[in-house]
Amino acid sequence: MNKFYNSLTLVSILAILGLAYNSLAQDPQFEQRRSNYISSAIANPGGGEMVLQSYAGVPVNLAILNQTLNNISTGVTADFDIIELIRIMCQSPGQYDTLILPVLNQIPFWVNDNDTVRNYWSENHMIMWSGSEWLLHERFNRPVPPTLRDRIVHYLHLKIDYGFYEFFSSVYGPYSMSGMINLADFAQDVEIKALATQATQKILSEFVMLTNSKGTYFPVAGRNYSGKYDNPYGQSHNNLIYLLTGKGEVPGSPSHGGQFLATTTINVDNIVNSWVPNINMVMHNGHSIAESFALNSTMTEVDKTVFQWSYGGYFHPDVVSETVQLLIDSNLWDQVDFAILHPLQPIITPASAPSMANQLSYISKSSVLCDANIAIFKRNAVTLTSVIDFWKGKVGFQQHPNMANVGTTAVYLGSGQPFIDWGDRSANSANTHLPYVNQHSNVSLLMYRPEPTGAVIGPSYAFKEVALHFVDTAFDEIVENGNWILGREDQGYVAVRRHCVGEINGVRACPADSGQAWVVMVGDSSMYGSFANFSTIVGQSQFSTNWHYDSLSAGWVYYAKIVVDTTTIEYAWGDTNAFTGINALAINAQNIKVFPNPANEFVSLDLSQFPNSTVRLFNTFGQQVFEAKDIKESNYKILTSDFNAGIYLLKVESGNSQISQKLILAK
Repeated sequence: MNKFYNSLTLVSILAILGLAYNSLAQDPQFEQRRSNYISSAIANPGGGEMVLQSYAGVPVNLAILNQTLNNISTGVTADFDIIELIRIMCQSPGQYDTLILPVLNQIPFWVNDNDTVRNYWSENHMIMWSGSEWLLHERFNRPVPPTLRDRIVHYLHLKIDYGFYEFFSSVYGPYSMSGMINLADFAQDVEIKALATQATQKILSEFVMLTNSKGTYFPVAGRNYSGKYDNPYGQSHNNLIYLLTGKGEVPGSPSHGGQFLATTTINVDNIVNSWVPNINMVMHNGHSIAESFALNSTMTEVDKTVFQWSYGGYFHPDVVSETVQLLIDSNLWDQVDFAILHPLQPIITPASAPSMANQLSYISKSSVLCDANIAIFKRNAVTLTSVIDFWKGKVGFQQHPNMANVGTTAVYLGSGQPFIDWGDRSANSANTHLPYVNQHSNVSLLMYRPEPTGAVIGPSYAFKEVALHFVDTAFDEIVENGNWILGREDQGYVAVRRHCVGEINGVRACPADSGQAWVVMVGDSSMYGSFANFSTIVGQSQFSTNWHYDSLSAGWVYYAKIVVDTTTIEYAWGDTNAFTGINALAINAQNIKVFPNPANEFVSLDLSQFPNSTVRLFNTFGQQVFEAKDIKESNYKILTSDFNAGIYLLKVESGNSQISQKLILAK
């Protein structure tokens, strides 16, 4: 039998034991914090405390309740409100049912034809919609589809056994938690209740794990908004962290997730006691796409497709046929999440979709989140986290693959158009192209080599610059040494080796290039002593980078290496279709005499051995930028003053000879 589905008898026994454990007294400090949290919110109402009011037996604010109900039918994120309404009804039996139930009974809770508003498929949305419908079924006899229970059980098993696709997300994690807490607290089904309890405890433990000693939570995330890295306190997830650990600032007002955690019956003693100051590990999260086919094989076609979407498997070539079929069957082309694809409706079919997805692989693959290796380093107030070798070169979405946290400050990189206010960047694209990242302990190497992108994804993705989020005013001390910039906040240190030294639009950033390499390193006084000593060690580092042509694969390799302290990281990034159409060339061992190389204003070619030749020049995106045919001169000059600096592939054809050679233009 599949390990997902143990016998109900065993689950029932475990659930009874779990419920007995949950009935024990909670950690007294946690109890005091949540008591203060609830009483403070009720004594100082601000409009966002209905869950706390119903829990305490205080009448909820009817004006806010009616406003919430009025927005339910058209709200894009109506499920955020629905799970609060479900909780209010469960905490105040019969008191608000006549107001809430008639509204909820008019709303579809799963994929339906022509729905242009609601998202049922992201990981957090899925459990909020499905869990709410199940509780309406158990407590208020709402008719439900026959697959609903299996869908919920399957979802919870996936989270327990494989982790959360939206891992470490301070945007989405609190909502996934809320949807599961409702089931853990109020489900009558013993198995669902036990599984929801376990999955909730897991996600709360992950919040605690990546929190530093100052109560700041700035980790990498499967999906997150850049704004979540601006302020160390005062955000929704900070409520969870404070309630569980007592670290950080006391919340000034309740958050959505904070209300659920403050009113839950789940025992959190193990979570409260799980915080540790030091971590150095690599964890695997999720499963492969191939594994997902087996995991989801018993589901209906609709449910299977939605579960694929929940891990970001929308247009990956392996799943795109199912996506297109569901868009057609349910006419979801105008749904807000898929409206961008509406122009493709007349021409795309389930059969043609994989070929198109392969052609657009730079964007069709990298939304997938279900198979990640995450390096985690935490030392007191500093953290460094990375998603290792994750869709490098392809378009990024809400992914942040490397994040340093120094005290209360986030330091990270982002590819795309630089803005002095990082909030002006696209909320949906943290990176226009994802880097290769590797991390050993407290040092990470990031390399950027963007794949060429087409106009189909919009002009904003044409920006390939790489910018550094480094807030000078947040640091007590800053030192610059060549390409290195170092910052100290209290006893926490960070060092970043930039690809270049300069600014774009007032931001430390490097212009678009065929390749960039950066290094991020963290430490603190317990590791290095003084900041001056940390600076000395960083200054003694050895860094190198180069391009070389691999004749076996007929492609360029971008190589970088950092040696700092006792850590060495190096990587050779081979050709990733950057020279489409060139790789099949038969390359002779003979070289062309090219001078000067590196070149600036011009380059001269000795073509005395290549009569009547054709000369072509390609940039690292595989785009031809120059061509001259039937050249008779033995010494041929190409003016290069108008070309961008970078590495180019020079190709000379003469008769049956085809020769390729690297050319560097330095400006």
